[in-house]
Amino acid sequence: MRTSYEQEAPVKQRKKRAYNQRNRDRLSGYLYISPFFILFGVFGLFPLIFTAFLSFHQWNILGEREFIGFQNYISLITNDPLFWKSVGNTFSIWALSTIPQLFVALVLAFLLNQAFLRGKGLFRLSIFMPNVTSVVAVAIVFSAAFGTQYGVINYVLSLIGVDPVNWRGSYFGTHVAISAMVMWRWVGYNTIIYLAGLQSIPKDLYEAATIDGANKVQQFFYITIPMLRPIIIFTVLLSSIGGMQIFAEPLMFGVGSNSQGLTMTLYLYQEAFERFSFGYAAAIAWLLFLIIIVVSIINMIVTKRIKSA
Repeated sequence: MRTSYEQEAPVKQRKKRAYNQRNRDRLSGYLYISPFFILFGVFGLFPLIFTAFLSFHQWNILGEREFIGFQNYISLITNDPLFWKSVGNTFSIWALSTIPQLFVALVLAFLLNQAFLRGKGLFRLSIFMPNVTSVVAVAIVFSAAFGTQYGVINYVLSLIGVDPVNWRGSYFGTHVAISAMVMWRWVGYNTIIYLAGLQSIPKDLYEAATIDGANKVQQFFYITIPMLRPIIIFTVLLSSIGGMQIFAEPLMFGVGSNSQGLTMTLYLYQEAFERFSFGYAAAIAWLLFLIIIVVSIINMIVTKRIKSA
């Protein structure tokens, strides 16, 4: 007859094996996801922490770092008009590019979703092509189009009796040119997002509206926009964050003689890699981060009010 100890031994062994198996399963799960966290720590978290540390120092990468406290931030806020000019330029270009861009993308998505349109696949591919086009190629094309003397835009304006615009020498001209580049590049991306949202709207709503006598414009404003409200809010938030980080377009087009095309990220780049003031550039990066947070919070407040409405 087996003793109680002999009867309990297999039970303890089974529990131990089950416990070890659970530990191995947990370990294998952590090992599977560890590459992401390792890469995030090396290329995401460490640069963030090091940038914050560097913003309190004066360092030109060749000499030793000198701790100066909040002096970089104080100089930026109180004694750097070029920084505030870059902030104003960034918001101006963002307003000129993002607001028309989202509206045009919504209209294009609505048209691409119509049943009468033929060759939808070709149109969708064509409208998304600018997003995958090289920024350098885009800048070359738009630089030629917005040329002061031989540009296509000024030629078209001359046909209707408008004097040529000095696109590179004026605030309005530079901002419009850069905004056109940004809009042309990203309108297709937002169109595809809106189109995916439109395809999830029940067609019965449009059929019922048509029976009730609503035209396409009324359907667009009273069915499409309310049903796409969450996606519109998402694209507005994403475009706002991206608009605060405009860099490639003004870099390729040129900042102009009066720095009218200078954005915050471009100013950061100049301080870091042209003037080698890495501590000052790190302070600009963190102020840009705070500005993006403020813009995001404002968007969230507006979003809640829109949802409640």
